Amino acid sequence: MTTAPTAHPHIEHELFPYKEMADAIRFLSIDAVNQANSGHPGMPMGMADITTVLFSDFMRFNPQKPDWLNRDRFVLSNGHGSMLLYSSLHLLGYDVSIEDIKNFRQLNSKTPGHPEYGHTPGVETTTGPLGQGIANGVGLALAQKIMAAKHGEELFNNKTYVAVGDGCLMEGISHEAAEFAAHNKLDNLIVLFDSNGISIDGKTDMAVSTDNLERFKAYGWAVKSADGHDHDAIHHALSWAQSQTQPVLIEFKTHIGYGSKKMQDTAKVHGSPLGADEANAVREELGWDHPPFEVPAHIYSAWHKAAARGQASYMKWHEQWEKTPTEKREAILNGQRPSEKALHALDLVKKDAVSETPKLATRQASGACIDAFQPHMDSLVSGSADLTGSNNTKPLDYKKVSAEDYNGNYIHYGVREHAMAAIMNGLSLYGGHGRGLRPISGTFLVFADYLRPSLRLSALMNQPVTYVLTHDSIGLGEDGPTHQPVEHLAMLRATPGLTTWRPCDLVETAECWQAILCDTKHPAVLALSRQGVPTLRTTHVKENLSSQGGYVLRKEQGQLAGIFIATGTEVEIAVKAHEELQKQGIHTRVVSMPSVETFLKQTKAYRDDVLPPDHQQRVVIEAASTFGWSAIAPFGKVLGMTSFGASAPAPELYEHFGLTADHAVQAMTELTTS
Repeated sequence: MTTAPTAHPHIEHELFPYKEMADAIRFLSIDAVNQANSGHPGMPMGMADITTVLFSDFMRFNPQKPDWLNRDRFVLSNGHGSMLLYSSLHLLGYDVSIEDIKNFRQLNSKTPGHPEYGHTPGVETTTGPLGQGIANGVGLALAQKIMAAKHGEELFNNKTYVAVGDGCLMEGISHEAAEFAAHNKLDNLIVLFDSNGISIDGKTDMAVSTDNLERFKAYGWAVKSADGHDHDAIHHALSWAQSQTQPVLIEFKTHIGYGSKKMQDTAKVHGSPLGADEANAVREELGWDHPPFEVPAHIYSAWHKAAARGQASYMKWHEQWEKTPTEKREAILNGQRPSEKALHALDLVKKDAVSETPKLATRQASGACIDAFQPHMDSLVSGSADLTGSNNTKPLDYKKVSAEDYNGNYIHYGVREHAMAAIMNGLSLYGGHGRGLRPISGTFLVFADYLRPSLRLSALMNQPVTYVLTHDSIGLGEDGPTHQPVEHLAMLRATPGLTTWRPCDLVETAECWQAILCDTKHPAVLALSRQGVPTLRTTHVKENLSSQGGYVLRKEQGQLAGIFIATGTEVEIAVKAHEELQKQGIHTRVVSMPSVETFLKQTKAYRDDVLPPDHQQRVVIEAASTFGWSAIAPFGKVLGMTSFGASAPAPELYEHFGLTADHAVQAMTELTTS
């Protein structure tokens, strides 16, 4: 016989009927998963009591204003248990109807298999890949600290609550994020650990024996354990958490599949529907005498009463917001958008570059651009994964974000690339919809492998985070193939919603930054070189030519014979080949293509103007994998990498792998004479 949750009589009977409220979550979750014949009922059944007490007594939110800037955030890192969140949102009065609950996991419903940001009101971030949510939560908590330091605690004083499971804490990203949170003393972060000891394969002790309380205590967290089915214990643990001066981990001991004699504490209930017979058995066990998808009016009333607390908090905050000077409010509401001064500063970089024609690595060019526009974007928060000097992401007026002073503009992420990307997602999500903070950060392009899971979610959530990825080819030289990216540009370009930019000089770098800053709906990668490149754009034009992805950099001087297409450092090679063939009376044009995917999105008329369809004699030059270039040069030649790199000085490597002007001339000659 399952023991019913116990609760303090005062809490249970005078304020909220916690047991019935929690059971409403349980049975909406059971019924939705049964109807879909797909899903994860066990976790919602186990975490229902914790969630009920949290939303009833501690969370500040307003279902009528789900984007309220100072709301408390609730992140479901163990996102497979999405029905826990959907049931709660429905009961609280968010725009999630009972029909949405019935349509769980169906096409175009508001209740997809895992929570999706921007898809369901009340969902703070897209979760499902385990560990992402806790790292996003760290970013959300850090964002509150930064916003409070910049704009005042009277406007920004919320907390972030993150639900995690055993699997989240097994993932390596949880270590990176938790260590970072402790170092930065994020006392506004409270993690609720659903410690049920079960994973898909069975009991977690088959694979792990870590004492997570001791682990997090060693990081510098405040830790506590409590019974996740005892409402009084839950309430006291959450009350304790409010006054801690460190990030908090509460380990709630729970039973997965709570209430099911047949499936409780088994792996089967993790990811399989209970079925009608067992659902009925659980109803009898817990005393829930209501048919599927039916919740009594008095239970809805209790949940709406819980939501009403947040409405009162919202009204008090809104009064303060209305008293805030218009200029400050506008800065907050448009924090992710570039100011005209920022864009103008980049125009000045272009003008100076044309007149001075410097030879710079594009990573240095990017640093000059950041120095130019950062003073005009107070919301910009830059950073690096321990490669500050290499990535050139530190602005001239550098001020470190730290536990001693959160009002900075630069974050030292340490050697934590994966957490860095997920934290940046949290920083961006805190404001959302163009508001709040605009994060950028750097590492080497080859370490996009470490960024990839979080970077993919940046794209899935349409967050305007910018990844400055330097040392972008074999041109980094002696560090060798472990550090020379080959397949990475192709991987990034293949990611939906992500825009990859690879500029050829300082002028293009400034234009790429303009395009990136103006796009507040997509993440971007800026791939930058270690080696110096000359200024190839020698005439100033106001128009941002790079923003169209590709354009004619050098025109043919006679009848067009062929087209060179190149990106980044290889544009210089294309220009040299073009000039050599010009001497031979063979007329070619050079197309610089800093963003392949952006070019392919242009109108057919524009693409045909740059790359005339009747001129298929095309030579592509890029010191990276040749994969993907068939869309640009289906009948041409691609000079690129078909293997990993090697350790040697950059000029020797370019010669060794056939990436020189001589090889480009030979390739074009073969195309135009065949």
